[in-house]
Amino acid sequence: MNLTVYGVPLSPYVRKLRLCLAEKELDYELVIVLPFDQPAWFKDLNPLGRIPAMTDGDLTLADSSVICQYLEDKYNNLKPLLGQTPEQHAKVRWLEKYADYELAPLTTFMLFQQRIINPSMGQHCDEKIVRTALTEKLPSHFDYLEQSLGNAEFFVGGSLSLADLAFASQMVNMEHAGEQLDAKRWPNLLALYNRIKTRPSMQNLLEGEQEILASIKPTK
Repeated sequence: MNLTVYGVPLSPYVRKLRLCLAEKELDYELVIVLPFDQPAWFKDLNPLGRIPAMTDGDLTLADSSVICQYLEDKYNNLKPLLGQTPEQHAKVRWLEKYADYELAPLTTFMLFQQRIINPSMGQHCDEKIVRTALTEKLPSHFDYLEQSLGNAEFFVGGSLSLADLAFASQMVNMEHAGEQLDAKRWPNLLALYNRIKTRPSMQNLLEGEQEILASIKPTK
């Protein structure tokens, strides 16, 4: 086994990378590295100290999007996840970045942080921050993504892509935080998320994530 991923399962970026690997049926080893209190050697893999990082033999890479692009280029004989044409490729990358840069600050660094991480560390959950994300910030993003998806089964080209995996990775953290997409306002997005959740690649990850969540749940 040459591929090693460094990070934690509850990170949406690590989750996206692991989904990419699973969909391509690539074996890898997961080495747990936290977003904080990292071992000194991790800076040799990513001087920015962010997860995930990955090694493939002597090659070291950081940033989930860069790593997924590498996997697509190297293992292009396996299931394609970046579209079939330049136009599809560009749209996939755009929607992936949209999830990474627009959804993540809200679903992960506001909802998940307040509802899950803060209580697990004995810190206060600020529900005002949660409500701001849910009522003022996320709806416009979901409106845009609902329109982009339309009635299609997947975001781009009628087949699963990194755009779908990036979106679903953020929705998992939102669901871990106790929230769900409004079925009346965003029915197509919810249907897409539910389709991805039933895939073996996601089911395998969610089983382990639920165990982690149960272990960090604060005791009363």
